[in-house]
Amino acid sequence: MTLTTTYQMHNGLEIPIIGFGTWQSSPQEAMDSVLWALDTGYRHIDTAAAYGNEAAVGKAIRESGVFRDDIFLTTKLANKHHGYEQTKAAIDNSLEELDCGYIDLYLIHWPNPVYSRDNWAEANAASWKAMEEAVDEGKIRSLGVSNFLPHHLEPLMEAARIQPAVNQILLNPSDMQKTVTQFNKEHNIVSEAYSPLGTGRIFDVEELQNLAHNYGKSVAQLVLRWSLQHGFLPLPKTVTKERVAENADLFDFEISSEDMTVIDKLKGRAGQAKDPDTIEF
Repeated sequence: MTLTTTYQMHNGLEIPIIGFGTWQSSPQEAMDSVLWALDTGYRHIDTAAAYGNEAAVGKAIRESGVFRDDIFLTTKLANKHHGYEQTKAAIDNSLEELDCGYIDLYLIHWPNPVYSRDNWAEANAASWKAMEEAVDEGKIRSLGVSNFLPHHLEPLMEAARIQPAVNQILLNPSDMQKTVTQFNKEHNIVSEAYSPLGTGRIFDVEELQNLAHNYGKSVAQLVLRWSLQHGFLPLPKTVTKERVAENADLFDFEISSEDMTVIDKLKGRAGQAKDPDTIEF
């Protein structure tokens, strides 16, 4: 495996097995870190309208010198834009902000935001229809969701003409979301792991510190390797140049099955996913 190794999505397109995240990155941080990531060899960049840094991410991609078709670019639909017309406008706005020609993967960011809580399933289906039309028009190549649980996915899949290729969820040793990842696997949906390092809290888990020492690796490298060995797609995020390269150095070791089991048992040690049905945004 390398940074350019891919999973094949059910639509036949390839997605790099590691992405670079930009959540909670200011525009300048996103610009700098994406340039570092692309220079390091990452070819999968993740952003969202809600992050407020799409324009900076797009500028970094354009200035990187990397051929656009060699980069896999993801962005997401903001919560307040659910619905057919709103989603059509949101897609066009993201395309304008990114200024990269097309979007490789477009996700519904949350399934049940406060803005459409009374009719979330209908709003998701209407957004999905607009997204499918954007695929037909060549604006988007693949579609997916984020933070969806099985009871959110099922009605969407019933209404969809194009099935979701990816479900991006909080996923790390502290919360493996086994019910969701099993559903994803059964339906050939890639499980993408955001906050694979537990927004930093994972580094304080003593068992992970000890295991990382045993492998001669950092806690981040250990946990990202764990994610890959589970068949997940981690999206590490950092705004420190040295960490960008360090987080990509994952391919010269393998975690034993015994140690994988130890890591699997760390539920709740560094936080857990928010309930998408009760979020207040």
